[in-house]
Amino acid sequence: MNAYGSEIYKQTQVTTVDKGRLIIILYEGAIRFIREAIKAQENGDIPLKASSINRALDIIAELNQSLNMQEGGDIAVNLRRIYKFWNDHLLKAKVSRDGQGLSDVESMMISLAQAWQVVCQDPEAAKATPKEDPTALSHTAARTL
Repeated sequence: MNAYGSEIYKQTQVTTVDKGRLIIILYEGAIRFIREAIKAQENGDIPLKASSINRALDIIAELNQSLNMQEGGDIAVNLRRIYKFWNDHLLKAKVSRDGQGLSDVESMMISLAQAWQVVCQDPEAAKATPKEDPTALSHTAARTL
C-alpha cells in the first residue's frame, strides 16, 4: 500500500469507529511510539527517540483534551492526572538516557488500554468518553497515528 493509501486507510479507520474504540486506538498508537522510543534509545538514535516521544505526547494531549470533565466525574479527573503524569515522565525521558520512565509509562498505558477495552462495554462509562462527536477527535487522531 502506498503512503497515500495508508493515510486514507487510517483516516477511514478512525472516522468510522465509536468514541471508546477511538480511545483504544489512540492508546495503541501511543504505546507503539513509546516502544519505538525505547528501541531508538537502545540503538543510540536520539532523533528517532525524540520524534517518537513527541508523537506519544501528541496522543496524550489529544486524550487529555477529549475528556468530558463535566460528566466524567472522578474518572475524568483521575485520567487527567494520569495524562499529566505521563506527559511529565515522557518529557524527562526525552532528555535523559534512563529508559525506566519510558517503560513505566508504557506499562501504565497497556494497563489502561486493557481497562478501556472493558469499560467501553459498559454504558455508564460513556460519561468519561470524549465530549465531542468522534469525527471531531478523529482528524487529529488520524494525523497523529
